[in-house]
Amino acid sequence: MTPDARTAGDMFAFPPFDLIEGAAAQRLILFCDHARNALPPEYGELGLCRDALQRHIAYDIGAEQVTRRLAALTGASAALALFSRLLIDPNRGEDDPTLVMRLSDRALIPGNARIGAEEIERRIERYWRPYRRACAALIDSALGRGEVPVLLGLHSFTPSFHGRARPWQVGVLWDSDPRLASPLIEALRAEGLVVGDNAPYDGALLGDSMYEHSTRRGLPGALIEIRQDLVETPAQCDVWAARLARLLPPILVREETRRTAYFGSRADPNATPA
Repeated sequence: MTPDARTAGDMFAFPPFDLIEGAAAQRLILFCDHARNALPPEYGELGLCRDALQRHIAYDIGAEQVTRRLAALTGASAALALFSRLLIDPNRGEDDPTLVMRLSDRALIPGNARIGAEEIERRIERYWRPYRRACAALIDSALGRGEVPVLLGLHSFTPSFHGRARPWQVGVLWDSDPRLASPLIEALRAEGLVVGDNAPYDGALLGDSMYEHSTRRGLPGALIEIRQDLVETPAQCDVWAARLARLLPPILVREETRRTAYFGSRADPNATPA
């Protein structure tokens, strides 16, 4: 890992990320883009009431606990963003119009409503870029050891959206490389779970974390979404972490996960699949 990646979190009084150093032989790297609902002191609560920051619009409920527990169980490395997605969304591309949300799930974000390009760039430079660089440094470190890392993003989703119940207990999102996603979906379904294949969201999003770290670099990766009513308590988070810690090792030993390959992105009209 580069010195810059180690010290970037100390550059500001409000560190943008936390890194977990994994076991040297472990190829699994975890990313938790929406770990916390915290905001730097100078932003207050972005004009929102405190209760609003406890909602899914501010962070992914349960995702941090599952990530940390899974890292402990497997020896995986992990990067966790320590700022709310309402400040700036680390799972969006730098030029994505939803990088800083002015309206989220029908809630107006007063502190973002009149945000200008200069303030967006300030947030990118102080929070978004340091986190993305930290994620990249974990990948580079594995590649530098001669290992092809397997990348897994940890997220959670609401049980209902706009009044409609979501039937999935867990979803696996992927773009155009099925090496991790397909066997993980199969393993989760074998547990008797209702599993979304690119649901409740589609994994092909140009510029998002999975595109940047996995698709663009030809590395096996996927993003997992767990329904939030199933990770509301520490005990529930432990159950999910233990389940993933049991299901992932047989996938990680597959020969196809030990190669880099460019598959192209379904989100990129200029991509050419191999």
